[in-house]
Amino acid sequence: MGKMLIVLLLLLVGSGVAQVPVATHIQILKAEDARRYDKVLEDLMRSRNPAVRVRAALAAGRIGDSAAVPVLVRLFQGDASEKVREMAAFALGEIESIDAADAIRIALGETARAQMPGAEKANVRGRLVEAAGKIVAANAQAEKSKALREAIVFSLERELQSKEAPDKETILLALTAALRARPENAEASVRKFLSYTDPDIAATALNTLARIRAKNANQDARDLLETNTNAVVRANAARVLGAAEDKEAVDLLIKAATKDTDSRVRVSAIRSLAALKDQKAAEPLMARGEQLFTAYSKAKKPNFIPDEQSEFIEIATALGRILANTDNARADKLFADFGKLDKGHTPEVYIARVRVGPKRGEGSAPELNDWRQYSTLAQIVGEFAAIEPTSEVGKAMKSEAPDIIRPLAKAFAEADPATEGERILAGPDALQAFARFKTDDLGEVARTALLNKDIFIRTAAAGILADLPASQENIEALKAAYPYSILNDKKENDASLAILDALYKLDKKAAIDTFLQAAIASDYLVRKKAFEILADKDLRELPSVVKAIEDAKKYKTREVLPYSRVSSTRLGQIIATDVDYRRALGRKNGSVKAVLTTEKGSFTIEFLPEDAPLTVDNFVKLARAGYFNGLEVHRVVANFVMQDGDPIGNGSGGPGWSIRCEINMIPYERGVVGMALSGRDTGGSQWFVTHSPQPHLDGGYTVFGKVNETGMKVVDKIVRGDKIITVRIIEKR
Repeated sequence: MGKMLIVLLLLLVGSGVAQVPVATHIQILKAEDARRYDKVLEDLMRSRNPAVRVRAALAAGRIGDSAAVPVLVRLFQGDASEKVREMAAFALGEIESIDAADAIRIALGETARAQMPGAEKANVRGRLVEAAGKIVAANAQAEKSKALREAIVFSLERELQSKEAPDKETILLALTAALRARPENAEASVRKFLSYTDPDIAATALNTLARIRAKNANQDARDLLETNTNAVVRANAARVLGAAEDKEAVDLLIKAATKDTDSRVRVSAIRSLAALKDQKAAEPLMARGEQLFTAYSKAKKPNFIPDEQSEFIEIATALGRILANTDNARADKLFADFGKLDKGHTPEVYIARVRVGPKRGEGSAPELNDWRQYSTLAQIVGEFAAIEPTSEVGKAMKSEAPDIIRPLAKAFAEADPATEGERILAGPDALQAFARFKTDDLGEVARTALLNKDIFIRTAAAGILADLPASQENIEALKAAYPYSILNDKKENDASLAILDALYKLDKKAAIDTFLQAAIASDYLVRKKAFEILADKDLRELPSVVKAIEDAKKYKTREVLPYSRVSSTRLGQIIATDVDYRRALGRKNGSVKAVLTTEKGSFTIEFLPEDAPLTVDNFVKLARAGYFNGLEVHRVVANFVMQDGDPIGNGSGGPGWSIRCEINMIPYERGVVGMALSGRDTGGSQWFVTHSPQPHLDGGYTVFGKVNETGMKVVDKIVRGDKIITVRIIEKR
């Protein structure tokens, strides 16, 4: 009996070592929430428990303080645990500090693979080359970035020359590192991976070549587009041909754009044809557009948008470029017929019609009943700033365009949100359309808009003023607008941040008092912006700035502070409690999911609470409160993402609070669910699902769930304007 008790105790101790104790995990979550790197976290990275060291290293990466670099370097260089070394390398990439450059360069460039014990070190190598790419992207002009770029190419070449089985993870991470760092002559190394039979490697190599606009792989891409059985490989091959402006690939791209069985391939080929602008593509694309419209018109109902819409938008956009200024009657009719059913909700099609040939008369502008129609009208008129019509009618309309959009821009600049209702949402588009003409009275209109009660109109106005000359009037208007935004904007900080950006761009020294005010704001994201500005070499030596930085250290105001009712806002503050932390940590991957019912069917998100506990908890709380029910899908980019979670519907809304990022190592494959952001730690309620692998998003946006292939068949059908009818949470307790 005594021996059995000892064995059981040993088993219990062993299992405890394999995981992070709840109390310790809460301690780590609190440090992450506060963005606080200190001795407590540093000591946890020296814990005897390797699971604690792994979790603490991840926290250091998420917090992003370069003070953690020396400890993380020691961990990846010599920790006994492979998982710890791998996480330390990943965390260095998240911190993005050039201070880690030398250690990473030495590890990648001087340690032969043969000296590394099996796959363990290979995992570390992959994360180190990933870190090199992120660090170079954040420090492109730094002297040490040149050596890191060389180390990335060296890593690619070593994988190519290895006689062992391909180390897939390292190859994929190195290919994406090349995309981020853009080393000179990387195209030659990347191209060689196109011969690999693994479709993930070939697709990722093609993605890198497309994004760096390489021109050395045209024949390889043509062959893969024509013969490869993997749809993602074919889609990325089509992208390469467009980015390389390969005129010889037109016929092959036309075939892919109109005949391929996978919509992702068709969409990529259509976009490449738009880039090539070859007139040969017009007729087959027109025929495909007419085919799509026929199906669309048969299925269109008052409360149902056919899934042909997304591909039709791509066709229209391509024809607008290929047939620019041709007055093509067939295209004009196709777009006009679509407009009769769409009624002004799909601006891309109306803009394409303007590009083909501006016309007066019926159907040239959408109806004006809701804010989306006003927005579309504004975008149509604004497009005249970019086009050069050849017809007399078109020339006349271009000259009249500023006078057409001016009254609308002025009306929105002065509008009272209380009386305008939902229509006010079109205000930013109207102002930005007017700004494209750069008229003499633009500053006056923008300054008026800066006084508006609507936060998004003020945000647009600040962005417009940032691009105008640094006049005294503009600077004073922006300085006056900042305290108003802090006092009145309790659910969004867009205006405050835009005003700070504008002042920094126009005259940073004249706005020093505003930056110092921002440095003590209750919202961490506003304070963070202020300290980023105050770190400018022309400002940081000023006595007032030195004192502000000293005070920030003394009072810890550079950390995120606990929520206070005094501030009357929950933006940029710690809103989680110990109860929230325990609930979030109590979930395991696979224990909770959300069933989303849409007009196109239902799909399920399987959440990953072990990888992003607080992000999952935030979604679950919102869903149980009915927050997502009835929301319109405001963004769909074919072969990229479907995005939802905005209660406003224009991509700017949120729940009235922000949550921090919980970056993890899960890659953005097809069907991965991530948090949408407008900058680091700005998540709230908007989320997205990827249609296809998106490696450039890895390590930049929180992954917190996945949709399986059955569910993706529904997601693929969802278009902009569809609604999420209900979201139901199912949780195993």
